[in-house]
Amino acid sequence: MRLTLDWTAYLRPALAGGFLLACLILSVLFGPQVPLQGALWLAVVAGAYMAMNVGANDAANNIGPVVGCQAIGLPGALLLAALFEIAGAMIAGSDVVNTIKEGIIDPALLGEQREFILLMLAALLAGAVWMQLTTTLGLPVSTTHAIIGGLLGAGITAGGLQIANWPRVAVIASSWVIAPLLAGLIAAALLYLIKRSINYQTDRVAAAQRVLPLLIAAMGWAFSVYIIHKGLGRAWRTDASESLFAGLVIGLGIYLIVQPVIVSAAERLPNEKSAINQLFRPPLLFAAALLSFAHGANDLANTIGPLAAISASLRGLAIAHEAAIPVWELALGAAGLALGLLLYGARVIRTMGTEITDIDPTRAFCIVMAIAITVTLASQLGLPVSTTHTAVGAVFGVGFLREYLKTHYQKKLARIRHHHAGQDQASIQSLLDRFDKASVAEKGQILKALRADPGVARLPKKEAKALAKLHRQELVKRSLMLKIVSAWLLTLPAAGLLASLIYLLLNIST
Repeated sequence: MRLTLDWTAYLRPALAGGFLLACLILSVLFGPQVPLQGALWLAVVAGAYMAMNVGANDAANNIGPVVGCQAIGLPGALLLAALFEIAGAMIAGSDVVNTIKEGIIDPALLGEQREFILLMLAALLAGAVWMQLTTTLGLPVSTTHAIIGGLLGAGITAGGLQIANWPRVAVIASSWVIAPLLAGLIAAALLYLIKRSINYQTDRVAAAQRVLPLLIAAMGWAFSVYIIHKGLGRAWRTDASESLFAGLVIGLGIYLIVQPVIVSAAERLPNEKSAINQLFRPPLLFAAALLSFAHGANDLANTIGPLAAISASLRGLAIAHEAAIPVWELALGAAGLALGLLLYGARVIRTMGTEITDIDPTRAFCIVMAIAITVTLASQLGLPVSTTHTAVGAVFGVGFLREYLKTHYQKKLARIRHHHAGQDQASIQSLLDRFDKASVAEKGQILKALRADPGVARLPKKEAKALAKLHRQELVKRSLMLKIVSAWLLTLPAAGLLASLIYLLLNIST
């Protein structure tokens, strides 16, 4: 019997391993000369490993909905996101990084430099291992929380419980609830606004010509504020009022540009929801690029923060809450983000784009808008939110609103059928067709007239409940929701336990 090998199954791990080996060789040949040289080499490999896992999981969240609605194919989306991740990291990434993420441990309580280096190595490796596990399972989790869990676990092992800033940990834990709920509410509100103002109107083309330019301008404003405030730390430092004003100016300019384009494009479309839906596709490509740019600029610290801390410590600098980022470390992190996204990002993209709930261009538009608005708003309030939690919450918000509206609409149709029972089917179907094509106001008038008709018997409560149960549709995958929430809850303790074990192993072996 002839055996054959599927070489494609080995290509991705071979490329990933080759990248790690290349990073090691480059650090040996061209890296800075420091005491404990082996520790720096190990930190470089660990940082590159973490960068790939951040790209595969965290960076993939941003483009999942855009791929899910088929605004762009998976290969094109991966390439687009990878390029803008690199651009964001190299152009707008910060010159300094928080070595102790969110100030959750006090390095002053550590005994010596060696303990600090081992702690950072353990946190980096633990976070990367947990991210790889969840990416393999297709579960989007927070990179920030993985790193924080690693710092806590290794820090407590090295310095005891008193090393942790527990009030700060409590604030971070609260964001697990605040971020997804806020994003879900914003995404649902945006979707409902679009349905009321465009989809539920009799003349959808005219409604789209009026409303869609405003929505795209609002998206331009939201992303401008997000990018300026969160993603241009190196190129342009602004306060909240400056970024809001700049975003307003950019949004106004976008409106003036897109309004005549939308009017012209809509005139050629039929008066159908599916046709109007296509107008949302082009803005989504810009949204995917901007989200990736902002992620590369803002979240690169999760990748190279511990590496920068180790490198600074080995160069003889004092242990501090901030460290400068050498260009070579920035490039390593950017390359790792892009490669991890290209090699392993597809699994999380599928989860975000197709497996939680069905996403069309309109829903994707609401999701990406909610991400930008939520992260910017939380930043103004000083809340440390995760972009992963925000993105997932927005997807669930859209899905649950769809469930409610679909069930509510089916209940209305069922009530109309019940109240006209006994009439010929042609008359009932004619009324249902008229109801379906009516605007929101006209639907309300039909139902109001139905309730006011003294000859129509009211539906008993028991039958109404049975009717509601009969027409309830689940458009969000509950089992996947439970898996994702479980992964979120496990991220911090799992990364902490892994970091503690890795710290002990490193301490014993060195």
